[in-house]
Amino acid sequence: MAQDPERDDEERDQDQLLTSHALDMVPLWDSSNIDAEVEADMIRGVLDSNGIPTLRMGGSEFPNLGFQVLVPRGKVMEAQRLIEEAKAAGPAAAAAGELASEEEK
Repeated sequence: MAQDPERDDEERDQDQLLTSHALDMVPLWDSSNIDAEVEADMIRGVLDSNGIPTLRMGGSEFPNLGFQVLVPRGKVMEAQRLIEEAKAAGPAAAAAGELASEEEK
């Protein structure tokens, strides 16, 4: 800070809050279908495994309100692309990925 002249620039930058609107969480997907919770968890799994932070809104105690998956505003396009790729790859790709992850252990 200005009152701490002995602190170097790198240390000072670490104290600043990130206030960019690119970090705002915005809805990417929502549904009030009966299987919405399961689909929301699958979407979160795809995005989380690709380094995109997510937040799931909704809960089983309020089923009529549905579920939402939120992502940072700056990651919406990448998240949409990843979801479309996962849908296009289908269940066979999911099974192959799971098999590969178990072989690594």
